[in-house]
Amino acid sequence: MVAMNTRLITLTGDVISLLLLESLRRSQDERYSSISPQLESSNSLIDLQIEQLASMIKKSKHLVVFTGAGISTSCGIPDFRGPKGIWTLQREGKALPEASLPFHRAVPSLTHMALVELEKAGILKFVISQNVDGLHLRSGIPREKLSELHGNSFMETCPSCGAEYFRDFEVETIGLKETSRRCSDVKCGTRLKDTVLDWEDALPPKEMDPAEKHCKQADIVLCLGTSLQITPACNLPLKALRGGGKVVIVNLQ
Repeated sequence: MVAMNTRLITLTGDVISLLLLESLRRSQDERYSSISPQLESSNSLIDLQIEQLASMIKKSKHLVVFTGAGISTSCGIPDFRGPKGIWTLQREGKALPEASLPFHRAVPSLTHMALVELEKAGILKFVISQNVDGLHLRSGIPREKLSELHGNSFMETCPSCGAEYFRDFEVETIGLKETSRRCSDVKCGTRLKDTVLDWEDALPPKEMDPAEKHCKQADIVLCLGTSLQITPACNLPLKALRGGGKVVIVNLQ
């Protein structure tokens, strides 16, 4: 169980800088980068911010967590915009990291497991993730309390009956393409498809609709390990603000 009245160490195991955006009550069209500069916090300030966050979470009635690649870097999976992120290295003309683990060998981090404990305690109501590594499901977050906006490398779905198949191996395709397997329902048998979006694919309503619903209901949206620069996903936390909620960002960038 997470020690909610002391330090959220497990929630901050993968991230350092906490930026509280309680005054972020502006129009939905504004970008986070224009609202507040990045803070580099001292240890004492981080301790204070952790206590503030713990207090906010204890009082929360509808906590939603929005996650990005940063929560999986300690699992051996590189992020995108960090100092050693994939896009950062590509922009600098450097080789991509060789030490990164394949998804099937990665295990959930302390952050993933802390979220599971918050969900079990009835505090965390919903998780929205931009990650395709499958670690939220593997950690124990219930599928009905999770939107995987960009898909899941281990998930196949039936386009006819909607059945989902969470595999113990990475599905061989991306881009919502047909795989080599069929739906196991004897009344269906349709060829399955992967769930990982390609660049041109729109966010699926099955994932986007509940994410929007919970963000509108949220009194806190806690953003972990994301730079909030990928649209339209990055606009979701703003929906909480229109209902009087707060947004908290925990991220290195």
